[in-house]
Amino acid sequence: MKTRRIKISRLLALLVIVFLGAFLWAGGGSVLRSSIAKINPLPTAAPAAANTLSSISGTWERVRRVIFLKSAIDAKLDKKSYVRLSDTPLALQQAIIAVEDSRFYHHAGFDIEGILRATLVNVQTGSYIEGGSTITQQLVKNLFLSQERTLGRKVEEFVLAIDIEFRYSKEDILEMYLNTIYFGSGAYGIGEASTIYFGKPPFHLNLAECAMIAGLPNAPSITSPYVDFAAAKQRQAVVLAAMSRNSYIGPAQAQEAKLTPILLAK
Repeated sequence: MKTRRIKISRLLALLVIVFLGAFLWAGGGSVLRSSIAKINPLPTAAPAAANTLSSISGTWERVRRVIFLKSAIDAKLDKKSYVRLSDTPLALQQAIIAVEDSRFYHHAGFDIEGILRATLVNVQTGSYIEGGSTITQQLVKNLFLSQERTLGRKVEEFVLAIDIEFRYSKEDILEMYLNTIYFGSGAYGIGEASTIYFGKPPFHLNLAECAMIAGLPNAPSITSPYVDFAAAKQRQAVVLAAMSRNSYIGPAQAQEAKLTPILLAK
């Protein structure tokens, strides 16, 4: 019990430190500068005051999101088409983890190994190809953040990811991710994706169908089987290879799934 309290205390301390950093990067600095300006006023134009108020409002929204995380998430989830994890095939869960975040069950919201690997690839190519984001970080982006690549947004993503990992189980996180990710062809969430692509609920998807759906979030507008079936099949092969590499299935199962006919709903 004592060891657990120590771990929790350390995590809370880390959250405080990271939160302060996020506060400054996400607009807190503007608030502090505004307070200093009140002590040592300088001539400013009216638009500057408006910008300060906007900055304060934006910063408070970020602070409120961290403090009242669960209510903020509940407000964002679409309960009408929400699918419980127990109603999704294990193969689909494994496929998503294998191709999107193979160390999902071993990190606390961010994956240092993944970040280092992505950084190396980006440095070698001279462009932003890999982001090193975990499923938890992707969930944060799906729920709250824009796709801009600024340091402030990245720090906020980091803080919220840790906060989510602290308050939810891995199963809850995976469930929310599956219900918020975009799968292409107008399908948001696994419930819509399963219906739009295969005309049935997720629970009845076979391995081949699970692998094809799991491959879509990487580039949903391009790899949708309704847009480019060959590209969807290529991504399916990538997912099956990742599942085999992570010992979720054997090579024979992967090959069998590749050869299984795909019957689309349309």
